[in-house]
Amino acid sequence: MGQRADVSHSSIAAAGAVAWQEDGTVAVVHRPRYDDWTLPKGKVDPGETVPHAAVRELAEETGFNVVLGRHLNTVRYSVRGAAKRVDYFAAKATGGSFEPNDEVDKLRWLPVDEAREILTYPQDAEVLTEFTRLPTETATVLLVRHAKAGKREGWPGLDIERPLSPAGLRQAAALRELLPLFGADRMYSAPPVRCVQTITGLADDLGRTVAVEASLGEQEYSDDPDATMRRLREIASGEGIAVVSSQGGVIPGVISAYAKESGLDLPEVRAKKGSMWLLTFVHAGLRLAAADYYPSPLPKP
Repeated sequence: MGQRADVSHSSIAAAGAVAWQEDGTVAVVHRPRYDDWTLPKGKVDPGETVPHAAVRELAEETGFNVVLGRHLNTVRYSVRGAAKRVDYFAAKATGGSFEPNDEVDKLRWLPVDEAREILTYPQDAEVLTEFTRLPTETATVLLVRHAKAGKREGWPGLDIERPLSPAGLRQAAALRELLPLFGADRMYSAPPVRCVQTITGLADDLGRTVAVEASLGEQEYSDDPDATMRRLREIASGEGIAVVSSQGGVIPGVISAYAKESGLDLPEVRAKKGSMWLLTFVHAGLRLAAADYYPSPLPKP
């Protein structure tokens, strides 16, 4: 979902969201062109990531800014012979106001049950069902694997001091644009320089400092995995959305262990360099309730 979409005439990528407010209402929109009521969504522009498209389309259609949360559903159907894929997110509205536009002439904020009744398409109702599976207020950690740092054998110094390569710096720059879409606020890192560098630019943008913690690194995780898992839960329980930059020897094991504890069935837990996992914890006991993987958002050359 984090990768840039390959938009062609035979395949259409789109993104949308269940936008919600603190009073529990969700946004439904009326499109005069189709005379339908639907969830806000729109096409992914060439070279654009799916999360970027979701945030942009919500702003264009509803006038509201949103912070993305977990991925909800992927809806697939055919439009004039072309396959269309729409990825939907939960998205908290953070401010804005609606004005009728060329695509949407009406916006209504409704309780979920009323929204379900007004929606024209069954697949939109299914997206709402997934949205209601978890409470709106959850704890989120954006768990990032550090960007590329070249070969260990090609670095003459201590491995902990190995910096990002030129490709890694480009990956970090792409993450710098992606992570704020999910409300990135607090910054934590394992000790290696490459981990810290991966999120330093974003920390600068947000006026934050990166808290470096040994418990988030590979050596400490290998010595005491339970301590790493406890610390990540503590980080998740804080205010705001936490970004944690760590290593390939930590991320798959931690996520798999959380999933096993909570009975969450996950596919293979990948952790490519420059990738990100959005981990959604339910506040009661901080149980892992959802985990979404985003490959590196770096544009393909």
